Amino acid sequence: MTKPNNSLLSSGRWKPWEYALWLLALAAPFALPGHALIINEIAIVALFAVSLDLILGYTGIVSLGHAAFFGMGAYSAALFAKLVMPDPLVGLAVGMLSAGLLGALCSVTILRGTDLTRLMVTLGVGLIMLELANKMSWLTGGADGLQGVVMGPLLGKFEFDLYGQTSAAYSISVLLLVFVLARRFVNSPFGATLKAIRDNRLRAMAIGIPVSNRLVVVYTVAATVAGAAGALLAQTSSFASLDLFEFHRSADVMLLLVVGGVGWLYGGVVGAIVFKLMQDVISSITPQYWTFWMGLFLVVLVLVGRERLIRPWTWFKPSAGEPKS
Repeated sequence: MTKPNNSLLSSGRWKPWEYALWLLALAAPFALPGHALIINEIAIVALFAVSLDLILGYTGIVSLGHAAFFGMGAYSAALFAKLVMPDPLVGLAVGMLSAGLLGALCSVTILRGTDLTRLMVTLGVGLIMLELANKMSWLTGGADGLQGVVMGPLLGKFEFDLYGQTSAAYSISVLLLVFVLARRFVNSPFGATLKAIRDNRLRAMAIGIPVSNRLVVVYTVAATVAGAAGALLAQTSSFASLDLFEFHRSADVMLLLVVGGVGWLYGGVVGAIVFKLMQDVISSITPQYWTFWMGLFLVVLVLVGRERLIRPWTWFKPSAGEPKS
């Protein structure tokens, strides 16, 4: 029996600061009750970003239609609560299952073609789901959205209140659980094959990696996680609308990964925190032009670099490999 790769084991180990970080995150809704609603939004967006990072950062698949799975999970959870039973955990499982099935069905669209082809196909899937939700207004509510969604108490004890403390704690707990599972997933031998596919698909096929099977599995897993994020949003807001399928959802989550870093699970979490806080602060100062300042920040981030941006004294120093003037 071969021993596990030491690099995989070391990368999967938790650091002491990570335990402290997640404990602070779980305590945040109760320590900052006035900010529980935005904490809930950050947790949901971070979960959505983690789902995209599984296919973009670890497998090299660029998707502009990831909102299709986000919206599928949201509508499934909302419809289940409205028509069947209001239990949040069962609804969450239904949202994840429906999004995972959709991801498995759509995974065949990424197996062939160039990166540009896959990019357009994923965008098309998102647009198709948007139009389907719009046409099936008898079920989804169409442009008016799905209203009248009432969620039962979490675990039969904790009611969803207007302050959002229960919602935030619920979303952070789901984010933590999925993050732990995703970390084990990407740091496993299976995850190592995904990175090999990302780096060179032809070489991965040459050494015997079943590329098509790997892509189907990771795409389905990513869709399931995106469905969990959508289900959380529908459950904590008691509403689902066509906006969940819109292109800007997919574009925003890609921007989050640009801000936080691709191929690093914490990148989605960091990106969600930075993006949502900046959006909240800037829009409160200048509601009409907050997108301008966000765009300017992204331009500076790309030109200067993420590491240099957090260390301004290195802006005018050449990075490794750059010739000194």
